[in-house]
Amino acid sequence: MEAVGIINFILSITFTICYLYQFVYIVIPLIKKHKPADKPVILHRFGVLISARNEESVIAQLIDNIHQQTYPAELVTVFVVADNCSDSTADIARDAGAIVYERFNKKQVGKGFALDFLFDRIGESYSKDAFDGYFVFDADNLLDENYITEMNKTFSQGHKIITSYRNSKNYDDNWISAGYSLWFLRESKYLNNSRMLLGTSCAVSGTGFLVHRNIIEKNGGWKFFLLTEDIEFSVNSIINGERIAFCENAVLYDEQPTDFSQAWRQRLRWAKGFLQVFHKYGSGLAKGIFKKKNFACYDMMMTIMPAIFLTLFGVACNIGAIFVGLALHMDIAKVVDSLGTTCLSAYLLLIVIAGITVATEWKQIHCKPVYKIAYLFTFPIFMFTYIPIAMAAMFKKVEWKPIIHKEVKTLAEVRGEIKKAG
Repeated sequence: MEAVGIINFILSITFTICYLYQFVYIVIPLIKKHKPADKPVILHRFGVLISARNEESVIAQLIDNIHQQTYPAELVTVFVVADNCSDSTADIARDAGAIVYERFNKKQVGKGFALDFLFDRIGESYSKDAFDGYFVFDADNLLDENYITEMNKTFSQGHKIITSYRNSKNYDDNWISAGYSLWFLRESKYLNNSRMLLGTSCAVSGTGFLVHRNIIEKNGGWKFFLLTEDIEFSVNSIINGERIAFCENAVLYDEQPTDFSQAWRQRLRWAKGFLQVFHKYGSGLAKGIFKKKNFACYDMMMTIMPAIFLTLFGVACNIGAIFVGLALHMDIAKVVDSLGTTCLSAYLLLIVIAGITVATEWKQIHCKPVYKIAYLFTFPIFMFTYIPIAMAAMFKKVEWKPIIHKEVKTLAEVRGEIKKAG
């Protein structure tokens, strides 16, 4: 039984070695600031791409929100792909002023296929230089009024792929939405922001990013069809020498799940998608690490692996030892104590990470202070639920399924400047 304690110690050391650099990331924004832009800002023409499946509740608000940006409206064209919709998404999007293409394909299901379809339609209807870059949003998103203006500033500095600051529309709904929100706030402030400050590559996170037309042309459209097409795109770009930038002043709000079954399905897709990305691109990342000495490849490798395998191995060893001990009538106190110590250490570490994020992003979290504090203590529980999800992802077949969005709020309502009507 003492062997289990040794295994837990070795796993802890391995985790520390693999992810120590992320603790350095936490320090970087506290001691280093972004340099002023050294190139003039150029007004570019952008296409905005929105993939929507049965999003009639929220699609009009996003399109109106885009039309109300401080950036010149004549330089922004909104495109919507109504993907396998059975509601009024397409009609509502058209009425709101978007150019809409409808897609019906039950075999090729997922956001990646929908985006590739949309790029094909745009390519058929517009010249290849009609747009300098393309934004990608989800239908439930809401943008700060200066979002496109700020992204254009970073774009004007020569960056070809740019991701933005991801915030939440419904942080305080419950412990699930708060868990998601805290994770994305941390990702923005202490992963992508730190990467940008250090001059390494960031990673696209699902929604709220800008891609130069040259990248789309080079890739022949959007050829990323795995369950996590955002991470696939990020990894593929980094392997091929592209650097993904971060714009800290471009703030995007999206709706987080509040139902555990829906959150389970979404995160199961993410976990399975990470396995798919590792299977497809793992060797490319390894070559980038050892042959090209590319730190961004190491960063992405750690993002998709080895946390899942290390965690599952540790859980399997501890649970297995407990069952063996019970079957053989052995003293399992040391195993239980070791497991408890490991869990408590992980819980406290996650509290610290969440606490730092809440402290520095306090003004960005738009809810009552009591919720900001209370959900610090449920964040580790939210993260612990990834363990059974990761286990299921190892063996279960996972298909892409849409997430239901119904949270309709204005920017003022999200920020707490006015109460939501009704």
